Amino acid sequence: MHGKPNIFNTDQGCRFTSLEFTGLLKDNGTQVSMDGKDSWRDNVFVERLWKSVKYEEVYLHAYDSVCDAKQGLEKYFVFYNQNRPYTAFDDKTPNEFYFNNLPAMQKTVQSSEATSTADHPQREKYTVLKTRILDIPD
Repeated sequence: MHGKPNIFNTDQGCRFTSLEFTGLLKDNGTQVSMDGKDSWRDNVFVERLWKSVKYEEVYLHAYDSVCDAKQGLEKYFVFYNQNRPYTAFDDKTPNEFYFNNLPAMQKTVQSSEATSTADHPQREKYTVLKTRILDIPD
């Protein structure tokens, strides 16, 4: 397990705004963060992903157990990332697009790091985090 999150970010759906849910987060020391009302554009890529997950996997299968659902979703995400090409990625899969562009992304992050942290010292932590995420060893 990964432990409890420091921040939990959601939309303003009723399941996330209930006192029971927000209270559980706060009682466990997790900060609640919510997107603005009707701001689906904030998470447009994730919203599109979940639409695909629902219509291409979840709604097509009647899982017998939570274990079956987990296995089905694991298989789907392998398919989604490794076998499903996208026109937005020049007909490459998400994995092909990401790993083919990784060196360019690393250079962009590293070159912007100096100006970003010099002009905005509060961004230093964020920039370092981005560098760690993108700096994947061969």
